[in-house]
Amino acid sequence: MGFKVAIIGRPNVGKSTLFNRLVGKKLALVDDTPGVTRDRRVHAAKLYDLHFDVIDTAGFEDAAASTLPGRMRQQTEIAIREADLIFFTVDAKSGLMPDDRTFAEVVRKSGKPVVLVANKAEARGAQGGMLEAWELGLGEPIPISAEHGQGMPDLRDAVIEALGQERAFGEDEEDEAGEIAASEVLIGEDIADPEAEASYDDTKPLRIAVVGRPNAGKSTLINALIGEERLLTGPEAGITRDSISVDWDWRGRRIKLFDTAGMRRKSRIHEKLEVLSVQDGLRAIRFAEIVIIMLDATIPFEKQDLQIADLIIREGRAPVIAFNKWDLIDNPQELLAELREKTERLLPQVRGIQAVTVSAETGRGLDRLMESVIKTHKVWNSRVSTGKLNRWLEGILAHHPPPAVAGRRLKIKYVTQAKTRPPGFVVSCSRPDAMPQSYVRYLTNSLREAFDMPGVPIRMALRTSDNPFAGRAKKR
Repeated sequence: MGFKVAIIGRPNVGKSTLFNRLVGKKLALVDDTPGVTRDRRVHAAKLYDLHFDVIDTAGFEDAAASTLPGRMRQQTEIAIREADLIFFTVDAKSGLMPDDRTFAEVVRKSGKPVVLVANKAEARGAQGGMLEAWELGLGEPIPISAEHGQGMPDLRDAVIEALGQERAFGEDEEDEAGEIAASEVLIGEDIADPEAEASYDDTKPLRIAVVGRPNAGKSTLINALIGEERLLTGPEAGITRDSISVDWDWRGRRIKLFDTAGMRRKSRIHEKLEVLSVQDGLRAIRFAEIVIIMLDATIPFEKQDLQIADLIIREGRAPVIAFNKWDLIDNPQELLAELREKTERLLPQVRGIQAVTVSAETGRGLDRLMESVIKTHKVWNSRVSTGKLNRWLEGILAHHPPPAVAGRRLKIKYVTQAKTRPPGFVVSCSRPDAMPQSYVRYLTNSLREAFDMPGVPIRMALRTSDNPFAGRAKKR
């Protein structure tokens, strides 16, 4: 049984830098601007031979509960309640601030074991700030540099002393974050047996990312799905900065939900911090299997929405559209017909995409959304045997053969499925470079219809078979 550590402190003392150091990856966004972290993030961490979960929290600020800093503080208080051990972090370079004393009192009242971490101890003059930290009454300050990795052995010893040997060395589950395989031509997973048809495994965990423009309701949707105020929400646009993962169980199936920062047009992004947030969101899309595109039903299908959808399709992820804020619509039937027509017209590359109307605020349509997610995931994993594909190809070639290019007819020999997730097919033909893109689209759309593959990207790679006589000298 592992333990949980919450990293607590006022803004800009280096909590996220310490979090990244402990998890061994640059997961949390780090910047000189105070108050970068807003949501609490949990991840498996390692400190030499200690294995535990670490919680990164927002900077503790003294503010009214209704304000954004006040709501951030509530998330931090939840982290304190969840933790078995607290790393109370202070900035040794700047010394103690009044807020440090206030929050030290809050931590003391929680009754949890505390390790006092004096970060930025490598800076000139940090010795004075570290000695000041004794005034907090939380024990001996441990001087470290989270950025440079100094002082980590002392931090390990302090954890063991605070928790005891037995609790500190409890067994912990290994983190299972797998990388998604990629190919230069066909993205997806290789098929071992081209003749076999896959059966869908509904016991495997599912990774879902929620993306969209700022203030579309992404964090509110995840809170509504899991039934708790896990993520910071509010009327302000752009609250979410980090991509936060949340574990959830839906009808007995394990699901990992990724909340992402709102993505604005490139021309409107000027701050370095927003650039980092968007990059974090793009990384979440690459690791997801299903991507829920949140559209504001009051202003749907703006240019940025279509660019986000196009990015997801190019990455080979399986998209599902959620038209949020449906409770604000006065003429639902009329608008629904209009949205369906626009979806088919504006996203032809994923014809038949699942689109659901929801209200994250009231909880309406969430079950239908999840059913659409599972349905799309099944299609994304689907596999067709080579025999069926070539029987289909015979009919296609008889009905609509490839055109002649420069007076020579193009020949298609066979087709086979090489990948799944998304479905990827290899077409063997005489001159791949001369095949018109319009005919490739015709093949893709016919295949989508014949084998019932709506709403997911389909990859077609054209190949030519090697000529065994190429390069041989002509015999006389």
